[in-house]
Order: sequence, then structure tokens, then C-alpha cells
Amino acid sequence: MEYYPNLILDALKHVVHPGKGKDIVSLGMVEDDLRIDGKRISFSLLFDRANDPLVGSLKKACVKAIHSYVDEEAEIEGNIYVKVKPKPKPVETKVLPGVKNVIAVASGKGGVGKSTITSNLAVALAKAGYSVGLLDADIFGPSVPIMFQTEDARPVLEKVDGKDRIIPVEKYGVKMLSIGYFVNPDDALIWRGAMATNAIKQLINDGNWGELDYLLLDLPPGTSDIHLTLVQSISITGAVVVTTPQNVALADAVKGISMFKSKNINVPVLGLIENMAWFTPAELPENKYYIFGKDGGKTLANKLQVPLLGQIPIVQSIREGGDSGEPAALNEASIIGIAFADLAQKVVERVEHRNASIPETKIVEIKK
Repeated sequence: MEYYPNLILDALKHVVHPGKGKDIVSLGMVEDDLRIDGKRISFSLLFDRANDPLVGSLKKACVKAIHSYVDEEAEIEGNIYVKVKPKPKPVETKVLPGVKNVIAVASGKGGVGKSTITSNLAVALAKAGYSVGLLDADIFGPSVPIMFQTEDARPVLEKVDGKDRIIPVEKYGVKMLSIGYFVNPDDALIWRGAMATNAIKQLINDGNWGELDYLLLDLPPGTSDIHLTLVQSISITGAVVVTTPQNVALADAVKGISMFKSKNINVPVLGLIENMAWFTPAELPENKYYIFGKDGGKTLANKLQVPLLGQIPIVQSIREGGDSGEPAALNEASIIGIAFADLAQKVVERVEHRNASIPETKIVEIKK
């Protein structure tokens, strides 16, 4: 007699998986590699794992079914193979579904004004009409509450889809979360690495950021577990690195840029920001005094082939704004306000260019 595929499949429908109570055809266990060559029949059975204890008994049941419902002379013994089902790829769930772009602001060393730059950049972006969030990821030295004079703020929780979410503090159009809102500002944080990284994860995962064009991450100086935690937790659109013109800061900036460019992390570097580029007295706004050296950041940007996003001068209003909780970028007509408005525009342009030219940054996989 002549065999045909449906005849074989109909026979195999009589083979019931003992643990699942359904036949192996409806369970999708018969691979689509059925071959008929005269009386010779071959196919593969799909199992979740190669050492499944039912492999032997199901193969025997298949042989019996074909001999019973197709042909006693069918050559089937030894022609049933075992394959392992491919594991489905995990569905990627965006950690921050309403956030369009995540920008990490980093520095190779402390004292270069990274938090000042981040805070003023956030305000400048907000004043340009963008929805902006700011996550203070500097766990051991949180300064965002001081920069915005919100030290006394205590974020509240609200239920969203049955889960407690943290409502960010909002000021000057910027939504903010910082560990500084949850601890006594006079107490030193003495945490082991795991405690610090868990705190960051909670601020990311539990923050109710809503819809944002930009979420800025104010990272700790240097390279640490916090940096690794962030790239393992969220997709970072790009990083900007802050430096000052002197050689010691430039050397550390190279390390920061190298970290983001490394093969394992691979976060696009949007550019370099040179802070404290020169000193300009309020009474002599046209004068420039290069206290820390001239164009060190510009030279480094050219050397590393990364864009120079801006050169921010030292002016008294930056220090005053940081101390009073009124970022200098609020005064759009001032020298520093103009500088930060230009910086914000450069960052927006770089992000748009990055998004148009390369795919979304992948979350770094944890390899044990």
C-alpha cells in the first residue's frame, strides 16, 4: 500500500502523552521532518530536554501505532529521532516604557562639576520644552536635593496596577529621584556594594516617571558597581562625560569614555563636556581667564574622536545657584544660561543623530 503524511499523522494521534493527557500531534511534538521512502518512515519527536524519561516509551508507542493503523510491514523502528525544543526567546520588557531617551552623565573623577552640569542641563532641556527626569545615581554623595533646594521633600507612594510606585519630586519642570530624599542628610551612608546597587534598582524600577523625553542619570565619579548595575538594568541611549581642562581630569575622562566604549558595555558616547573652561568675572563678561588650562577638553575630544558638546565657563552664578537651589540655567539671558541652552541643543542633536543611525542600546547581560 502507498503511505502518505496524513495517514502517518492520523496514526500518531493515537499516541497520548501520559503526563499531559493529549496526543503527541496536538501537543506539537511531531517535528515537521516526516519522510516517506517506500515502506520506510522517519520523523523526529520534540522534547523539552534530551533526557526526558518518556522518550523510550513514547517512541515504542509510535512504532506500535504505525504498525496498528498504517501497516504492520512499515519500516519505522530505529527511524524515530529525538530533538530538543528550542527555548523561546524571553520577551524584552522595557524597564522604563514611557522614557524615550536615557542619558548617563559621568566623570572620570570627582570635583569636575558633574552634578552641577547634570542639574543645569536638565533645567535647560525643560526650558526648551522637553519633559525631563533626573535620577541621582550618586548613592554615596547625593547632591540633587541641594541643587534644587528640595532636601526636605519626601516622595510619596501611589498604587499603579497593584504595585507601589514612587512619585518623583518635581521642580522647575524636572522630575527627580534621589537617595537623598530617603535618608537624613546629616547621616553618612555606610553601605556595602550590594545595598547601594539595590537602592539604585529600586529607584529605577519603582519610580513612576511617566512619559519623558529625557531621563538624565547623574552617575557617581569614576567607574563602580553602580555603573554596571545601570547598564545591566536599563537601556542607556548614550553617555556624556564631564571633564575640566587640566591634565589630571583629562586622564580620568579617558577612562570614563573607555568604560562606555568597551566591548562588554558598548554604550554610545554622545560627547564630552568641558566644565570650568575659563573664568569670566561678572563685571567683565568679555574677559576669559584660563585658570585650569586652555582647550584641554577640546583637544581630548579631537584626540578620541568624540564631539565636544560644550565649554562651560566658571561664573559666580553657578556656585550661587547650586547653593541656593536655583540652577543658573534658569536665567536664560545670562552668560551661563546661554551656555547651558546651547549645551542642551547640542545634546538633543546628538541624541537624534544617534537614534537615526544605530539601533537601541542593548541591556548588558550578566554573565556568571
